[in-house]
Amino acid sequence: MMQQIQPAKRLAHIDWMRGLACVLMFQTHCYNSWLAPDARNSALYAWSQLGGTLPAPLFLFLAGVSSALVTEKLREKGTSRNAIAKTAILRGGEIYGLGLLFRVQEYALGHHWVPWTDLFRVDILNILGLSMMLIGVLCWLTASPAAANSRERGIAGGLAAAAAVALITPLLWTHRFDWLPWPLESYLNGVHVFDRPQTWLFPLFPWSAFAFAGLAVGFFLFSDFAKRNEVFAFAALGGAGLLACALSMLFDALPLRLYAPATYDYWHTSPNFFLMRCGVLLMILFLVYSWCRWGFAQKGFSPIIQLGTTSLLVYWVHIEFVYGRFSILPKGRCSMGKATAGLLAIFLGMLVLSVLRTRWKKRPATALRTSPAASAVTAGS
Repeated sequence: MMQQIQPAKRLAHIDWMRGLACVLMFQTHCYNSWLAPDARNSALYAWSQLGGTLPAPLFLFLAGVSSALVTEKLREKGTSRNAIAKTAILRGGEIYGLGLLFRVQEYALGHHWVPWTDLFRVDILNILGLSMMLIGVLCWLTASPAAANSRERGIAGGLAAAAAVALITPLLWTHRFDWLPWPLESYLNGVHVFDRPQTWLFPLFPWSAFAFAGLAVGFFLFSDFAKRNEVFAFAALGGAGLLACALSMLFDALPLRLYAPATYDYWHTSPNFFLMRCGVLLMILFLVYSWCRWGFAQKGFSPIIQLGTTSLLVYWVHIEFVYGRFSILPKGRCSMGKATAGLLAIFLGMLVLSVLRTRWKKRPATALRTSPAASAVTAGS
C-alpha cells in the first residue's frame, strides 16, 4: 500500500516572515490608495513606500525556501524525482491559474474603469506561480540518487539560476521584443502596453531570481550541516547578508562596468541591487529566526504568524477593500490619521479572516477524529 504523504511541519520563522510581508504589504497599499496628494509629502509616507519594496521579494524568496522544504520531505519518503517535479509544477500551475482568475475578478468588479488590457497584466501571483514551476524543473534537473548530492546540486543550481536571471535582466529591460505579442513580452520585461518596461509590474526578469535564491537557501538550511549547527547556519546566512550588501555598494562604486551607461540602472534592474536585496532578505531571515527562537514570537497567539499561514487569502481579499470597488475609504482623499485608522481596520479584518480560515480548515480533520466511525476504524486497526 502506498504510504500517505503527510503535510510538512510548518516552521514558525517562515510563517513569521510571510506575516511580516503581509503587514508591509497592507501598509504600503493602504497609504498608496487612500492618502490625499498633500499627505504624500511626509517622511512617514516615504518610509512606508520604502517598506513596500520588501513584500514581493519576501514572498518569492519564501516560495523558494518552502519548495526546498517540500522537496526534501518528499525525497526522504523515497518519492521519485518525476513525482517531485510534478508536485512542484502542478502547485505552481495552481498559483498561476489563481493569478489569472484574480485578474478576471478585478476586471469584472471594475469594468467601468479598468481597461481590458489589465486582464494580461503580469502581477505577483502570475510570477510566483511561474517561478514555482521553474523550480520544479530545476529540482528535476539537479536530482541525484544520493540525497546529499541532490541537495548540493540544488544549492548550486539555485544560485546559478538566480545569478543568470540577475545578469540578463538589464539587457532584457533595454531591448524590445517586438516580434512577440505584448502579453508574452511582458513576462520577460514588464513592458505591458507601454513603450518601455514598467517598474510596478512583475516580469520573470528579475523577480524569479528571488525564488531561485530562496531555493538555494532552503536546501542549505535542510542540509546535514545546518541541522547539526542550526544557530550557526542562520547566523552565517545573516553574516552573508551583510557581506552581500557591502559587496553591492562596492561593485556599484567601481569604475569598471559590465553594462553600458544606458543599460545600467542600479535601483531597478542591476545585479548589484539584486545582491543588496538578497542581503536584506538574509538579514531579515536571521533576525526573524532569532525572534522566533529566543523572543516572544511564539509566546501565545502570534498575529504575524497567523497572517503568514494564510498569506494568499489575505492578499486576495485585502486588495478589493483597499484598491477595488469595495474600498473602505475614499481613494486619494484621506489624511494620514484617517488612512492609518483604515490600515488598522484592514489588519484586524484580515486577521479575523485568517483565523476563521484556519479554524475552517481544521474542521474536517477534527470531525474525522471524533466521529464514531473513525474511532471504530482506529480501534480495530
